[in-house]
Amino acid sequence: MWFKHLHLYRLHDAPGLDASALEDALAEQAARPLGGNDPRRMGWCAPAGRAGNARLHDLQGQRLMSALRQERLLPAAVVREEVDERAAEIEAREGRKLPRKEKITLKEQVTEELLPRAFVRCQKIDLWWDTRRHLIAVNASSRTRAEEVLDLLRETLGSLKVTPLATQALPMRAMTEWLNDPGSRPADLVLGDQVELKAKGDDGVLRARQVDLDSDEIQQLLESGRQASKLALEIEGRLSFVLHDDLAIKSLRFGDALIDEANASDDGDDALIRLETDFLLMAQALGENIERLIAWLGGEAGTSSEPRMT
Repeated sequence: MWFKHLHLYRLHDAPGLDASALEDALAEQAARPLGGNDPRRMGWCAPAGRAGNARLHDLQGQRLMSALRQERLLPAAVVREEVDERAAEIEAREGRKLPRKEKITLKEQVTEELLPRAFVRCQKIDLWWDTRRHLIAVNASSRTRAEEVLDLLRETLGSLKVTPLATQALPMRAMTEWLNDPGSRPADLVLGDQVELKAKGDDGVLRARQVDLDSDEIQQLLESGRQASKLALEIEGRLSFVLHDDLAIKSLRFGDALIDEANASDDGDDALIRLETDFLLMAQALGENIERLIAWLGGEAGTSSEPRMT
């Protein structure tokens, strides 16, 4: 259950749906098997998988939902090879060069024929909705996937006004300062052992892992004008993660004390109870520490500005 990545969004004018109404809305957009010629589809599924049928878990204002993304895998090389073979047969049979327009039509034909036989890749993407903080977080490795889940939620609710969470201090500027000046680091913040440094010019990106971030080598790179676009951090004893310059949180790990608390809870070997226990503990820990991170970055930006649709 524990999230590995977070793309954070501020929810504006939250729709006033209770848990029952939201569950009904999710059911209307439930995941269904792909049709023969459907290249991809996304719908809501049960976060608990086989352990439960509910598409929504609502616990003390913390909501958990899961989207199932299905996509047919039809490599472009396979389509191209089949198109070339059929085009060659037509040209040999009719004694003429196939024009581009006919090749495009042939490609569409081939794609339509091969698509039903293509493998289907399924990906479950979890969404956490903190109704008290008006915060939504998507457990996705890329922002593109996170936005797809938000699009599904928007379609499900009829309207959804969200903006990517933003802070007064740019994460890149703050991360660079924390690297450069140990005295600027918040008391509970500990540097990890990996960093990505971007140059202002065309010198590219430097990535370093398992390094001492307070070393002279890192300081020299900072003095040359490089800035931190990714930085491994730990909120002491609570969370460790890699912070990105767009405020995405990746490689998220939870502190031993929280995991021990989850393991010590009595779930009676019930997978559904285990899921809900872990989720609630995780949501509470994330909510508190996201607030702490926002404060370290100067507070939230644009709180009085007109929200935009994403």
